[in-house]
Amino acid sequence: MLDFRLQVFLSVATKLSFTKASEEMFITQPAVTRHIKELESELEVRLFDRVGNKTFLTPAGELLLSYATQILALHNEAKFEISQLKGNAEGVFRIGASTTIAQYVIPPALAGFIKKYPGIKLSMISGNTEYIEKKALKGEIELGIVEGKPSNPDIHYTPFLNDELLVFTSCSNKEIPEEVSNEEFCNIPLVLRERGSGTLDIIGKIIQNRGITLKKLNIAMYLGSTESIKSFIENGQGAGVVSKFAIERELAKGIFRIIKTPGLQFTRQFYFIMPQGGEPAGITKLFFNHIENRYNI
Repeated sequence: MLDFRLQVFLSVATKLSFTKASEEMFITQPAVTRHIKELESELEVRLFDRVGNKTFLTPAGELLLSYATQILALHNEAKFEISQLKGNAEGVFRIGASTTIAQYVIPPALAGFIKKYPGIKLSMISGNTEYIEKKALKGEIELGIVEGKPSNPDIHYTPFLNDELLVFTSCSNKEIPEEVSNEEFCNIPLVLRERGSGTLDIIGKIIQNRGITLKKLNIAMYLGSTESIKSFIENGQGAGVVSKFAIERELAKGIFRIIKTPGLQFTRQFYFIMPQGGEPAGITKLFFNHIENRYNI
């Protein structure tokens, strides 16, 4: 079994909080402190520094985190391979997905995977593409699923699913015509995702190809989630630009309508991501096979 002290260290190191680590590990905060002190005593180094209420990794802590992440990955892979020998599929699988994918695309596939392999404990974090890429590089997830164009040279991108961003508004909004030119698009009050999101990144790249910059757009507001954009548009004015998967139900119910933009086609792909040099193995490979069968990739 993996040294429990190392598991406690990983929890503190990834959250940079003794309190949050105690909650995750279901032990008291003094117990967390004791385990960390035992590790520091054994290694004869400090692993964390505290400045006020903030916790930081020391250089030795950063080095141990790198090795501990690899040890955890190998530990999980070994458990899975051994469970396979026994005719079961058991283990831990951590996924990170950008917000749109986490909310509207991947849940049905995850439900099917858990039903097929009940012995696998699956967890998923969500955030914008930049956040998920950082988690993948730190080894805090086995697999990431993101939107936007490949941009990080340290990450291997595998195409997953095609998507289209739709310009939409409320059906009650009569001020915006059904179809707009590029010039008219620039004048529409827009509510867009925040900087660092794959959605904003792809919008910026596509309009740039038409000689338009984000500064030329009439951006009313940046919001941190697609649901926030939908709620704002439904209850206010202006238009949003989101994945087709995010507004399927609202379009069918007549809550939203699409604004046609013949001069701007916002198409993109979703990608599986792993650090460069990594190959799908163990549960990750099993999940890849499940996804390929579900989406006929």
